[in-house]
Amino acid sequence: MPFLPGLTLSRRFHDEVVAPLLARRLPGLRYAAGLLDGGSELLGLDTPRSTDHDWGPRVQLFVADSAAVGPVRAVLEELPAAFLGWPTRFAGGPDVRLGVVRPDGDRHGVGVYDLSGWLRGRLGVDPADGLDVDDWLSVPTQRLAELTGGAVFHDGLAGALTRTRDRLAWYPDDVWRYVLAAAWTRVSQAEHLPGRCAEVGDELGSRVVAAGVAHDLMRLGLLLHRRWPPYDKWLGTLFARLPGAAPLVVALSAAFGPGGWPDRQAGLARALETVAGWTNDTGLGTPVDPRVRPFHDRPFLVLDAGRCAAALRAGIGDPALRARPPVGAVDQYVHSVDVLTRADRARRVAAAVLPGTPVSPPASPA
Repeated sequence: MPFLPGLTLSRRFHDEVVAPLLARRLPGLRYAAGLLDGGSELLGLDTPRSTDHDWGPRVQLFVADSAAVGPVRAVLEELPAAFLGWPTRFAGGPDVRLGVVRPDGDRHGVGVYDLSGWLRGRLGVDPADGLDVDDWLSVPTQRLAELTGGAVFHDGLAGALTRTRDRLAWYPDDVWRYVLAAAWTRVSQAEHLPGRCAEVGDELGSRVVAAGVAHDLMRLGLLLHRRWPPYDKWLGTLFARLPGAAPLVVALSAAFGPGGWPDRQAGLARALETVAGWTNDTGLGTPVDPRVRPFHDRPFLVLDAGRCAAALRAGIGDPALRARPPVGAVDQYVHSVDVLTRADRARRVAAAVLPGTPVSPPASPA
């Protein structure tokens, strides 16, 4: 069957099948619908390869009253077995998105949720209640990328779903400065290490450390352009699409090519200088000289990235936030998928690192 991008397929499934069914069987139902729960299709990056698992006609339905969840789920049992040739039943269903899409799956791909409960399950907080600094710093950016990506197919809850996405569009400026400063702090702690590894003949170690610096620079590039860094699988793809990123892609590709330390250093230096320039362009802090320089009296070129971090921190208006340790948001110091995909775990970790973050478990989706 011909491939359709997942967002297109799911929008048509809602418009041509789900919405008419609800209008016929539950007239007057107020609901919102979209595709916001994860997957490459939310970023427009799915391909025919994506269809081998966890992909197909899917929709999330959100209701304002949890009492409506049961009746809506009952009506959805009438959904057809296929749509445009694609099976609508999943092994595992919409709440356990680990199975292969197949005609004999045990659950259809339409989940029904109380909107506030679903948001608490994904984020640990309902944005309608407001987002404080601790809330922002406990939510992984990949979750924000999902919720602000994807698509809303229908918003019959007086625009509540659309307003939620608007609230999550980007950090408040002070939080943005703090997160960027934390990222530059990470770079400052490692930018001199690839040269030292290479100097003692540890080419593998040099490459590994340099790759970590490159990873931080790529996330920084997205953050500086007000783009939520996604799951690592798509980090390089979205980074390469940033305005002006092409020379950085060339530089970093050269840094990790077959050449030795001189090529690696040259590529990293170009990347450091460019991302420092992007930081200056935001106007979030006093501009710094974006040129690399020797690390003390050693023959390694570095940006001295702590200068960028200091300039950003100095621009933070909230003195309590400015005084925090420069660790940043939870996904700047945690890389476990099993933590970052569970809001309760992410919030507990954030609370342990930065006391003050609420740790009450989020409500489970209805």
